[in-house]
Amino acid sequence: MTPTKTVLIVDDSRVSRLMARQYIGALHADWIVEEAATGEEALVKARAVGPDLVLMDVNMPGMGGIAAAEQLRQELPALPISLLTANVQAATRERATLLGIGFMEKPITEARIAQLLSTLEAA
Repeated sequence: MTPTKTVLIVDDSRVSRLMARQYIGALHADWIVEEAATGEEALVKARAVGPDLVLMDVNMPGMGGIAAAEQLRQELPALPISLLTANVQAATRERATLLGIGFMEKPITEARIAQLLSTLEAA
């Protein structure tokens, strides 16, 4: 039996968080899903729960996803982080690559979540 994983979903859209939660739950009912609505909240939650994966929206009020991802990368260098965003500009992709974090386009779909989680399943 594989150990339970914890996924932190960070998105200011409650609907996006709910969709991601449902897709993760459908694939891995035993996994723990935590949520945050802002970059600041994501930092607090990540420090508290020690997630195995962070799905991070880019455009949020307050601290944006890239700034939060940069800070998480410094504090938890091995933590897998993937941006989940409708902001598909080359500059955003390049920044993600430089930070060593994943990049996935919205809309959130079950197939995209499954692809992302498959990297954790192997771990």
